[in-house]
This record gives sequence, structure tokens and C-alpha cells, in this order.
Amino acid sequence: MKRILIVDDQSNIRWMIRLALREHFAVDEADNPQAAWGMIKKRRPDGIVLDVLMPGGTDGFQFCKRIKGEPELASINIVLVTACGEDNDRERGRLAGANGYFVKPLSPLALANHFRSALKDDAGAPGTT
Repeated sequence: MKRILIVDDQSNIRWMIRLALREHFAVDEADNPQAAWGMIKKRRPDGIVLDVLMPGGTDGFQFCKRIKGEPELASINIVLVTACGEDNDRERGRLAGANGYFVKPLSPLALANHFRSALKDDAGAPGTT
């Protein structure tokens, strides 16, 4: 089963996303980039849902760029989620290496569909035969 890591400082947002993803994916959670980094290195998720605005000095754009800058992690499918929906924000996400960009309030179903499509393989992933 493919693994998704949700990184968001708001527990209610993590809960909502987890509910949408858990039917098709193993789901891990972290409430900040520092905790997430250890999980990424240890568990090697296939996808990451990454909030852009988090406390602690590292935003989602910076963290996405850090992940994508590591050759062994660069293939992870990263989706940024944020209340920042301006074109320049989307461009910052693209330049950081994000594979998707969802503006809050987001549709958990659309997020799940993104990962189901992006992480589909021919070896029995959910939705394949």
C-alpha cells in the first residue's frame, strides 16, 4: 500500500485529510517540518500533503524545495495546501518542485483523487487490476 505523509500544524485539517486518504493509502502525520523530516527519511512516503504556512521558521515552499533537493527523495509526489491562492504563490510552489497545489478550503476527495492518479502503478495499487 502506498504511503502518504500529512504535514500540517492544524490537527483538524490533518484529521479531515486522513479520512479522505485512509481508504486507499497508509497515512502518517506530522505537525511540523522538523518532525516530518525524520519520518520522511525513515518511512520514505510515496506522497506528502504539505501545508505552506506553519510555525517554526520553515514554510512549505522551503520544505518542499529541501525534499526535492535530496536525490533519494526527489520522486516523492508533494502537494502543497494553503490559503494562499494567488498566481505568484502557485508559481512559488511550482518552482519549489510541488506536484500539486490545493487552495483551502480544499476538497479532500479531489486531494485523494490526485494521489490515486499520481501514485497508480500496475502492481495492484488501489483502482488498478
